[in-house]
Amino acid sequence: MINGGKFSLKSFSASFFTLMFSVLTLIAMGNYSETNVFNESTAKLTDTVPVVNARDTTPKVRGLDSTKKDTSKLVTKVDTFGVKVSKDTLDAPISYTASDSMVLDAPTKKIYLYNKAHVKYSDITLDAYQIALDQNTQIITATHTFDTLNQMVQKPKFAQADSKTESDSLAFDMKTMKGLTRNTYVNQGEIFLNSEKAKAVSKQIYYAYRGRFTTCDLDTPHFAFRANKMELINKKYAITGPVHPEFEGVPLPLYIPFGFFPLSQGRHSGLLPPQFVSNEQYGLGLEGLGYYKVLNEHFDVLLRTNIYSYGGWMATVTPTYRKRYRYSGQMSFSYNHMRMLSNAGAQEFTTSKLWSLMWSHTVDSKARPGTTFMASVNISSSKYNQYSYNPTVNFNNQLYSSIAYTKNWNNKYNLSLSAGHDQNNVTRLYNIRLPNGAFTVNNFYPFQPKEFVGTPKWYQKLGIGLNTTFTNQTSFYDTAFSMSKLLDTMQWGVSHNIPISLSLPPILGGAVTVAPGVSLQEKWYGERIYREWDPTNNLLRVSHNKGFYMANDVSFSLSLSTALFGTYNKFGKNSKLQAIRHVIRPTVGISYKPDLAAKDYYSTIVNVIDNQQKGTRDTIYQRYSYYTGTINGPFSEGTFGGINFGLDNNLEMKVRSKKDSTNGGIKKVKLIDGFGVNGSYNLMADSFKLSTMNFYLRSTLFEKVNLTANAVLDPYQTNDRGYRIDKYAWQGGGKFSLGQITNGSIALSTQFSSKKKEQKEKALKNNTDNSLPMTMEEQQSQIDYIRNNPAEFADFDIPWNVNVSYSLSFSRALKYDYSGYETRVTSSITLGGDFNLTPKWKVGANTYYDFKGGSIQQLTMFISREMHCWQMAINVTPVGITRYFNITINPKSSILRDLRVNKRNSFYGGT
Repeated sequence: MINGGKFSLKSFSASFFTLMFSVLTLIAMGNYSETNVFNESTAKLTDTVPVVNARDTTPKVRGLDSTKKDTSKLVTKVDTFGVKVSKDTLDAPISYTASDSMVLDAPTKKIYLYNKAHVKYSDITLDAYQIALDQNTQIITATHTFDTLNQMVQKPKFAQADSKTESDSLAFDMKTMKGLTRNTYVNQGEIFLNSEKAKAVSKQIYYAYRGRFTTCDLDTPHFAFRANKMELINKKYAITGPVHPEFEGVPLPLYIPFGFFPLSQGRHSGLLPPQFVSNEQYGLGLEGLGYYKVLNEHFDVLLRTNIYSYGGWMATVTPTYRKRYRYSGQMSFSYNHMRMLSNAGAQEFTTSKLWSLMWSHTVDSKARPGTTFMASVNISSSKYNQYSYNPTVNFNNQLYSSIAYTKNWNNKYNLSLSAGHDQNNVTRLYNIRLPNGAFTVNNFYPFQPKEFVGTPKWYQKLGIGLNTTFTNQTSFYDTAFSMSKLLDTMQWGVSHNIPISLSLPPILGGAVTVAPGVSLQEKWYGERIYREWDPTNNLLRVSHNKGFYMANDVSFSLSLSTALFGTYNKFGKNSKLQAIRHVIRPTVGISYKPDLAAKDYYSTIVNVIDNQQKGTRDTIYQRYSYYTGTINGPFSEGTFGGINFGLDNNLEMKVRSKKDSTNGGIKKVKLIDGFGVNGSYNLMADSFKLSTMNFYLRSTLFEKVNLTANAVLDPYQTNDRGYRIDKYAWQGGGKFSLGQITNGSIALSTQFSSKKKEQKEKALKNNTDNSLPMTMEEQQSQIDYIRNNPAEFADFDIPWNVNVSYSLSFSRALKYDYSGYETRVTSSITLGGDFNLTPKWKVGANTYYDFKGGSIQQLTMFISREMHCWQMAINVTPVGITRYFNITINPKSSILRDLRVNKRNSFYGGT
């Protein structure tokens, strides 16, 4: 009998239904969507498996058969992965170090750092002796320690952006950026704040209790302001309640209801406080009162006013504009309603209305390549500089302006348009030039092929150019200005020049350079001027004939130039002087110019002088051109066919240097940068064949003294009235002479200073673009600011500094009545310097002495005291048109710069 296993219907049914349930459940799981943690999926998967209904997987009831669904279409399904993030996760990593140890308390999730602990999180840096981080609350605490002398060391130092704090203890939340500190020192810009308690409510706002505000960076500041409550808004301002000052820790019985201290960086609008002055001519006054307004990022306006008790006032409006990488400019208009005590007894006050206009404009060269535009305008009333407080412009009697536009086309053609003016404040004559222009065609070579094949021919180097200029000018006196006179004095002129050049190969083995040239010129005039003697009234009458006139000129030249070198080095091995090198560059040329301008010249009587000693009357004739005095001027008369010559020299030596070991310890020293002479000899002239000799000299002596000099030597003799006669100076008996020096000048300048220990000079703070030109008033205001704020600019590490410049010039000029010649000499010296009385006291002076007048024209002295966070300056000008005494004591900080003690007394000493 075979025994098989029993078949149990109950077990079979349970197993079958279990298997079916598992299969159905496994298939059904794919039709249920997962729960997403993030709003957006972190990964997307494309599933192309046919599905019946992604939203409902249960069988349909109420007679609906799910098997009749259309599954022929592929339905795309997107699955997502969910990533859970811890609630205590930060938005940036934390880096930390410690020199002693780091302790991790896992149950409480706290980290402790000991000894020179350092934590870096985002833009936050924290240094302390002990730093603890609670991961659950995300609060960082930091404390200090004590050394063997029981001194507090390794205080918590917290830095975020431009804000820096140092506290006894610190705690803050890294997520909310709220914190609390005790006995905290805060440094923000120029501000130093100490408070018993400080609370940060956000990244930008701080509150302080029982605080001390100062700009002195010492632990015990020289001065401070104390207040019970303070609020600081980062990079904007600081606000306090009632505040009182203290000096050296001693409080003053002076309370201010509130304090407002701006902390914003860059430009911001606001009032400009004045300074009190006392002037004997103008009375008591307030100077510098004004307002600065920022209109937008490209434009701002500054208004300054001076008000005096005698009724005088002055207002200056200065708009400034700028666009980065494009252009920048500034305009300044000043109106001076002057009312001062009169020096004469006829009237009590002298009144005048003066004005000044300045404009400067520059364009970035990269803004529009090939095009430039610039402006430098300086025009004013003729008496404006005379009554100015600016000592540098009191003696400036010449003012100039220019506005220019240039356009370049591929370096082939150039166009320039300009306008300008010049004025003489002594003669009160104004010259306005508008418009002026020039068109230039750079040399082009008509016979030159586009591509060279072989050696170029000589005629292929023939170059032709064009220079055309046109000018329009009008002149007037400010005392007799009218539109009719303005039109009567208007002049215009056009000048054309066509240079023709030819580059020839060098000769004599390349030692001599040959350069031929031809120049064709033509000038157009708008008037002719004729001078005629009036015997009845004994004067020279001048008549102007308007019209269109032309004049021509042509010249031919051929020049030869070379260079000769000579060296002498026979000084011995032990000599400090190693060699002397001399370079001579001679130039010789021949030229020819026909007398095309002869028709334009005439002789006329300019004066008749009675000689009472001889009992005769001397009639003086002068040669003029119809175009003498016009805007373009005349061509020179006479035929020239002769020799032009010139000689240039350069002299330098080599010495052995003990300090400089470069180049084998040999150093080059220039003795004479340039010394030479040039002139000409006219073979075709009837008289005065030899021209005047022009000498020049340029040198830097001992690498310290700059020397420039020039002189004009006339080789002919003169009569008793100083007129030249056709006889060389060395002809005839008597003493041998090469001639008479008729014009010359010499200028010397040098600067001596002690050795500088280190660089401490600071750049002047200026919100404007550095490339923007400054007006004279701005330059003087900066000079005054530097003198009144010496600690910011003066380098007290330079014990002494001396500047010396001397100039001498003379000229042989025709007298105004044409009776002869006279020599006019001007000579002056400028001295300036400063030295340290002590490491913190500096004394200096500047003076200008006129040798012709035999008097000091200007003398300014100053004393500066550097007092760490304060500064003092005393300026005295006892000699000059404007004499004044000024003493100023104020903090160095720009925030408290207007908190000053100022005493100024000035006196106008001009006429």
